[in-house]
Amino acid sequence: MPLSVRSNMRLCSTLLLCLGAALVSSAFVLSPPHIWTKLILTHHWPNTFCGMEHCHPNISYWTLHGLWPDKGIDCNSSWPFNSSLIEDLLPDMEKSWPDLRNPLSSAFWKYEWHKHGTCASKAASLNSQHKYFSKALELYHKVDLDSVLKKFNIIPSEKYYSFPDIEAAIENFYGVKPKIQCVHPSKDSDVQILGQIEICFGPDFTLLDCERQITMETIAWGDQAVPMGVDKASGFSVCDHDMPVYYPAKP
Repeated sequence: MPLSVRSNMRLCSTLLLCLGAALVSSAFVLSPPHIWTKLILTHHWPNTFCGMEHCHPNISYWTLHGLWPDKGIDCNSSWPFNSSLIEDLLPDMEKSWPDLRNPLSSAFWKYEWHKHGTCASKAASLNSQHKYFSKALELYHKVDLDSVLKKFNIIPSEKYYSFPDIEAAIENFYGVKPKIQCVHPSKDSDVQILGQIEICFGPDFTLLDCERQITMETIAWGDQAVPMGVDKASGFSVCDHDMPVYYPAKP
């Protein structure tokens, strides 16, 4: 092989190696371990929640549980919650994001801010308490889970629903796969109770499959690209695909 050809091949090989190293390096810069890649908008069905927590809500619609980034917990404990900073949001929060156990308290919002908001705030679009709570409310109203379920004739009642029907209704409307969680009353129960539904968004707030991982995160961290823990309310677990679902109406 002529010397000039071999030299060109070595040069191309070197360039490819450098380009590959640059891409990996860029991936690390774009997706360091403390930056989230997905937001999880979590809804509670109050009747199911209060069946476990012994509260008595006068609510017959899905309420907001939280907006959770998929990475990080209690990212900045020195950043205090201050309800005066979201005073204009409070009427909507009291209705859409209530503390089901203690409706007159702001402790639930304080908890969500410390645990999840301070982590979400690593993005410029959510880097204040007002931005975080207002965006959560905006996404909650945009999703409008109650209306979507009613559109497909899935309403609280004494009848049982097929889990695939519930999942398909949500997936067909939004075009993405949700994460749906139920309560299993006992080991031998032949029915599960609908309790929590997660709808997911990417960093640009576009809808995203809840099980999908952002490609750049995977490039950057390989086998370690696993989301850090998020809230798992006691008693909730992913619904059984083959078991009937009870969607309880308000007592």
